[in-house]
Amino acid sequence: MIRTVGFQLLLGFIFCQWASAQTVVTVAKDGSAPFHSIQDAINSLRDDGTKKIIKIKSGVYPEQIFLSKNNISLEGDRIPIYGKSWESLKNTGQMEKAGVVIQFPIYRAIFRCSHPDDWGAAVVNIRANDISLKNLTIANTFGFDLQQADTIDCQGKPVEVSRDGHQFALRTMPPTQRLQVKHCNFYSLGGDTVSPWDVENGTYVFTDCTMEGAVDLYCPRGWAYASHIYFICHNLNAAIWHDGSADSTAVSVIQDSKFVGNPGFKLGRFHRDAQIYLNNCHFSKEMADAEIYQVATQNLVQWGKRIFYKNCTRSGGAYAWFSDNITRKDARQFSRKQVFQPRWNTPVPYQNKVNHNILPNSPK
Repeated sequence: MIRTVGFQLLLGFIFCQWASAQTVVTVAKDGSAPFHSIQDAINSLRDDGTKKIIKIKSGVYPEQIFLSKNNISLEGDRIPIYGKSWESLKNTGQMEKAGVVIQFPIYRAIFRCSHPDDWGAAVVNIRANDISLKNLTIANTFGFDLQQADTIDCQGKPVEVSRDGHQFALRTMPPTQRLQVKHCNFYSLGGDTVSPWDVENGTYVFTDCTMEGAVDLYCPRGWAYASHIYFICHNLNAAIWHDGSADSTAVSVIQDSKFVGNPGFKLGRFHRDAQIYLNNCHFSKEMADAEIYQVATQNLVQWGKRIFYKNCTRSGGAYAWFSDNITRKDARQFSRKQVFQPRWNTPVPYQNKVNHNILPNSPK
């Protein structure tokens, strides 16, 4: 009996310690929670080592998000609809089923006219470690709202503005390690929709997400593991991209995912050293007969072409270039555990050696 009581007291003590080590706040647009803005909730939190959870009630939040404090989780109260385009959600009256919708119109080229870097060029901007995003729909609506292309004056120089120019929904800046994203949808009509950029140390996990955009709509730098992703590509140049030039072990793994897009869309490309592994992925019949390719630039590719496929299929018939080119034994190196160890548990300190403001399609 004494042992039982002692054990229960110990459990109670552990639970109290756990509860006191995290902070939970709630956001609601309808006024039913202490915070009406997600960013206000973030600003209220201390930047310390404790876990901080922001629970967000369903609604449309027309704001930008800036996460520069570690150990924060943004959690929507409903899993959004998977595998639908932004226009489909709007035109079929399904927005109310999207749960938490964070939307904001912003164009990277316009933003950079008056800013020295990309901090603030996205709808959700992250520069912190141990960030979690769950049950969110994040939309950069600039391209969807733009009626026609235009030219603006940028400090005396003309800048073209188009519906498919670079428009970040998610943009991370170093240091960003151990980013975990689950049940989130990312939308833009432009390039670089999902841009987790820390080529030196970045580690990211995306699970059960929809990603829509134009060229390089998913373009991680560093170590990325994406599974059950529904990619929607509106550009003929490339849907995916990777930069692994800082370390030979850096890799972008895409597992159990589906690619659809405009007729003739190409699967992917790279400008610098990249390592991409696609396992058990399915491509729509609209995908072009064009393998993931290296763009001709002055960049030195140190480790050669490293594009691997396993168990991939296409509606309308397979192309020879995505047939299996790796054995089951060798494919084990691309498991989530192998990809991130030991960086996930023992992250490498950030050293700021690389210019992370260069876009994927820039020559330098």
